[in-house]
Amino acid sequence: MLYARLGTTGLIVSRLSFGSMTFTDGDTSLAGLAKVGAGAADTLVGRALDAGVTLFDTANNYSGGEAERLLGRALRGRRDEVVIASKVGFRTGPGLTQSGLSRGNVLRSVENTLRRLDTDHLDVYIAHREDPWTPLEETLAVFDELVRSGKVRYLGFSNWSAWKVAAAVEHQRANSLAQFTHGQMYYSLLGRDIERDVIPMMARYGLGLTVWSPLAFGFLSGKYTRASLSDPDNRYAAMDMLPFDKDAGFALVERMRAIGEERGASVAQVAVAWLLSRPAVTSVTLGASRPEQLEDTLGAIGLTLDAESLAELDAATVPAPVYPNWYVAALEDADTAAAVARPAA
Repeated sequence: MLYARLGTTGLIVSRLSFGSMTFTDGDTSLAGLAKVGAGAADTLVGRALDAGVTLFDTANNYSGGEAERLLGRALRGRRDEVVIASKVGFRTGPGLTQSGLSRGNVLRSVENTLRRLDTDHLDVYIAHREDPWTPLEETLAVFDELVRSGKVRYLGFSNWSAWKVAAAVEHQRANSLAQFTHGQMYYSLLGRDIERDVIPMMARYGLGLTVWSPLAFGFLSGKYTRASLSDPDNRYAAMDMLPFDKDAGFALVERMRAIGEERGASVAQVAVAWLLSRPAVTSVTLGASRPEQLEDTLGAIGLTLDAESLAELDAATVPAPVYPNWYVAALEDADTAAAVARPAA
């Protein structure tokens, strides 16, 4: 296993982390996705630990909180060896107060999370989504309170826009509040949107990046066909929310398959290895329903893609520029061309 610092903190985490979104104990709200019971959860977590994984990710809304409970059970006796991250913000019940990042919901949620995980503190607590109804200052104040109380060690955000993170970090710095350490964002060869604004913002503030769904909900495992995408037992039947061209996706998978075959690697390993090659990425979160899936993706830690393969994958998936990014880039190109053409004094 390889390890890295989380942002500019002293917290060291494994470059491959394990996510418990698939864990359930009878909750069927995520049918086709959450299907790992207690025994299988113990097996998967044990294998991740054996492989040197130290960062384990969960959230209070996964399977109605059952994912947290099963993860806590699987890590019993190993708590001091691992980094546990959980999240708050998505709806956990019918009440108006059971969602968002208000002071009340955050305080209630962290206590429930600690109880389910059977621990007295979270290593990382992540704002799972933006909350348009709660003042940003209220959210940042209660997060700071949790750090100062010792219930939380470090803070993160997930699925936030670049401008809101920047506003949050500036407010945290100006008011001596506990600061965000990193962002947990969707990033894959089929979803490179964060390269436009989020990653440059993270570089500016020294924030780390942990990645969710590196296989684009399993599409980049190479197991899907056009016919099987609608199979009710797979993830795409339960959650087809990623906006990408499926035909282009299948063409990309075939390129990845060819790259992998040259190196004795799977399509999934190529997808994860590409992410590990990106300078901004701290850790890639792996999810699995079966041991062989986890075993396969864990193998990506030993795969190094050469410059030619990386260039091929980059060129095949480069995101289309958006305004004002393309305008800024055009001006930079024009300035560079003018400087090159200018005769020496």
